[in-house]
Amino acid sequence: MANVTVIGAQWGDEGKGKIVDWLSERADVVARFQGGHNAGHTLVVGDNVYKLSLLPSGIVRGTLSVIGNGVVLDPWHFRDEVAKLKGQGVMINPGNLQIAETCPLILPFHRDLDGLREDASGAGKIGTTRRGIGPAYEDKVGRRAIRVCDLAHLDDLGPQLDRLTAHHDALRAGFGEAPIDREALMAELRDIAGFILPFVQPVWLTLNKAKAEGKRILFEGAQGTLLDIDHGTYPFVTSSNTVAGTAASGTGLGPSGAGFVLGIVKAYTTRVGSGPFPTEQENNVGQRLGERGHEFGTVTGRKRRCGWFDAVLVRQSVAVSGVTGIALTKLDVLDGFETLKICTGYRIGDQTFDYLPAHAQDQAKAEAIYEDIEGWQDTTAGARSWADLPAQAIKYIRRIEELIGCPVTLVSTSPERDDTILVRDPFAD
Repeated sequence: MANVTVIGAQWGDEGKGKIVDWLSERADVVARFQGGHNAGHTLVVGDNVYKLSLLPSGIVRGTLSVIGNGVVLDPWHFRDEVAKLKGQGVMINPGNLQIAETCPLILPFHRDLDGLREDASGAGKIGTTRRGIGPAYEDKVGRRAIRVCDLAHLDDLGPQLDRLTAHHDALRAGFGEAPIDREALMAELRDIAGFILPFVQPVWLTLNKAKAEGKRILFEGAQGTLLDIDHGTYPFVTSSNTVAGTAASGTGLGPSGAGFVLGIVKAYTTRVGSGPFPTEQENNVGQRLGERGHEFGTVTGRKRRCGWFDAVLVRQSVAVSGVTGIALTKLDVLDGFETLKICTGYRIGDQTFDYLPAHAQDQAKAEAIYEDIEGWQDTTAGARSWADLPAQAIKYIRRIEELIGCPVTLVSTSPERDDTILVRDPFAD
């Protein structure tokens, strides 16, 4: 049986939570491999709604869940999220949840710096969640991060703190902020260490052992491919690689373990925050999509920008992430539209493109070239088989497959986990 890697193939918020939850019941291990608590997943299980931002979605099902080394971990948020889920009756303990020893920590001054930079950027704002994700990744690359394993050796932290404060105190001074209070920071770390350390394990060893035993591993990505630090709409991107290849580097399993790559794609397109969006509809269409799709960010509550399906961008995501199959979500939001539009290319000045150029100014000027498709008036909400879908809905799906060069594996027709049409079993490949 294959492993499965789940990624977002748009700008995030594609409905990964439901799909990962649907798959996790059949997985033996669920692993997060990048990002932090800036990503949000909403799971609907019966009458219960669970909102996760750091913990792997498999934890709700009791599946062994691991936070890989590619994740940046806010230990205080981790404690709060664990407490919240326990309050909802979810069992969480070191037997079903592990944290990689080498995860970098998000510390209070990372959050400070994130907000200070954003506030000072004026028209250059990126639209971050202000949760310290970017600054924590910067410290990781700068080789000055405090990592999870350091919590067991706090008395030896002096030299690392010297490097860290030398960097951050200079930045803080530039914003008129006081230096880092090292004693207060150490006190906070000593206080939280006892909660975090029981969950800490060599996750790479756990995953390699699971692979050797033939267990099924589900890799859970955060955000979306179009927010990838290398392949996204830079600079309006996240601070990590969100493509499927990161499942290897972000967990320590190796590239042969990624298995079936499932790209999650909405039947339309949304985006949170700043950045280019060629198919955005700042009109009644966009409002209708947003209202019917309940398009508000799980983590931030920010209203999402909405527009027509962009086949060009999804085709790029399929290519750079090596997507094997697509899970098409929120098809039911399109019920009742007389005409649907799909973007098949861009016009920038007097040139046409079948991909989105890399330069930010070109991306901002890109105008969508559309193909019209007849909509449907019958409902797709709750459909669980092809026979339940209107003929025009099936035509819409087939046209998407043609334009993105990738087959549809799953179709989601409501937030309920069982309202899913299985076309091809990812775990069977």
